[in-house]
Amino acid sequence: MLKLTNYGLYCPAGDFYIDASGKVARNIVTHAHSDHARPGHISYLTHTHSATLLRARMGKNICLQTLEYQQEINLNGVRVSLHPAGHIYGAAQVKIKHNGATWVVSGDYKLENDQLSTPFEPVKCQVFVSESTFALPVYKWLQQKEVYDQINLWWQQNKAEGITSLLFGYSLGKSQRIIKNIDHSIGKVYVHKTVGAMNDAIRHSGANLPATITLDESTRAQEVRGHLIIAPPSITAGRIMQDLHPVSIAMASGWAHTGKHMVRSNMDKGFVLSDHADWPGINRAIEESGANHVISMHGYTAELSQWLNETGLDSMELEQLKYRHTAL
Repeated sequence: MLKLTNYGLYCPAGDFYIDASGKVARNIVTHAHSDHARPGHISYLTHTHSATLLRARMGKNICLQTLEYQQEINLNGVRVSLHPAGHIYGAAQVKIKHNGATWVVSGDYKLENDQLSTPFEPVKCQVFVSESTFALPVYKWLQQKEVYDQINLWWQQNKAEGITSLLFGYSLGKSQRIIKNIDHSIGKVYVHKTVGAMNDAIRHSGANLPATITLDESTRAQEVRGHLIIAPPSITAGRIMQDLHPVSIAMASGWAHTGKHMVRSNMDKGFVLSDHADWPGINRAIEESGANHVISMHGYTAELSQWLNETGLDSMELEQLKYRHTAL
């Protein structure tokens, strides 16, 4: 059904790619993160909620077709539909049906309901192509409410001491999830302009997101003191950032679970909040898919495939798809 090429996953029968790199004629995009949604393709197919996000990142004039969840289309005799992945707003799994076989490509996913994305739904299939970003037993997430309580407490304590709280999170996905779920009664929430642009795009798509204030050149450090700033991890400079002191810096990431990333990044706090499934979540998603064959991609692929083979499933890493000659 699918093969791995230099441009990524390709369906020869349907003549389309999924999350392709390079330039291809038709690319199905699972979600709007830049490592999955790349510019330069002739045409795109994605979920309706991702359309505004893709246009905000790649320009308004891209050739873009959208589908609702569970809506099925026929691409050269291959039936294709998109299903909720729960990763970020608009994220989708891709279901492909052809000649009696059903494959599902997960994209990135999480099983927790973040109150903003459409919650993950398992999709029955024979072959499940699953991400494996956190596919090690050590990765087990707290209930997300506990993490939001931790963020709120940190912010409250900082505000009481006249300290500005600077929280790093990806501009698309993590930032909006935090904005949706934290306690806005504590103070004002300021965002970097890249986060603000994604907030505007998500609101334009119909999502209900609490109000935030976008930082600009006229914003003075004194205005934000004691309040919360949400910015992408890549932002380390700029006049406002330099003038923030006293400031407490934290990051919201699944990688904070081990603490190593926080030490290297010189953070004061690390909040374990991931938009990817943890080890139990990955195993549950695979089990609920009913798949007999699992292809692991993006992360701890070898470890996940070894574990699944030991439990009786047929599993291999995505790279091995180039060399497999027998049908799945």
